[in-house]
Amino acid sequence: MSTTLTPAVDVRRAGDRFATRIDWLDSKHSFSFGSHYDPDNTHFGVLMVSNDDVVRAGSGFDTHPHRDMEIVTWVLDGSLVHQDSTGHSGLITPGLAQRMSAGTGILHSEKNDAVGAATDVHFVQMWVVPDESGVAPGYEQLDISSELDGGGLVVVASGMGKHASDKAISISQQHAALYAARPTAGAVVSLPTSPLAHLFVARGAVELESAGVLQAGDSARITASDGRRLTAGPDGAEVLVWEMHATLG
Repeated sequence: MSTTLTPAVDVRRAGDRFATRIDWLDSKHSFSFGSHYDPDNTHFGVLMVSNDDVVRAGSGFDTHPHRDMEIVTWVLDGSLVHQDSTGHSGLITPGLAQRMSAGTGILHSEKNDAVGAATDVHFVQMWVVPDESGVAPGYEQLDISSELDGGGLVVVASGMGKHASDKAISISQQHAALYAARPTAGAVVSLPTSPLAHLFVARGAVELESAGVLQAGDSARITASDGRRLTAGPDGAEVLVWEMHATLG
């Protein structure tokens, strides 16, 4: 990736996202997804999907295939049941990160098995392109709840060498890492310094230095990320941040 990128921040508002709404699903897409296609909005860096999903109780995504994609799921509220064709299964809850490597091909389902009108599951699912195709499918999950209590950025998933000794899920993409943070009201968090960074406000609100206030569902695509700071709003926030050192051709 070029080292002469011009610093820029492209703020995308929650209300401008593509939306899929059916009886059991309310899904908002930060990038082109499914029937929603915009040739100018297919990815940022190596991040191809960032879906903000709410799935009703007793429903979910039936068994479906994936291939050559690193898929990270982050639950905000409720719980999500994962099952796949490699025999892995898991219950994903807030603070527990999950990664599925689709590799040569995998079938999986994601269900909200809860019962009751107030038991929706709300989660963000993110897909990054692997740096090597045709790897063996895989699954990993890790609870980082205690690390998040500190309020700063915590490495959730990474393929970068600098995170080899960190408590984090591994992904097959050496040029990318995902962080999460739950800063309390007024707390300041510095974003990674990298050619590209993607900030998603999952909950609450933040003020991003030189870019203004971002509310829940807003995102910022940052080029030549220079470690700029964000400050959590009066109710605190929860943010997901991708550090990326490559982009798709």
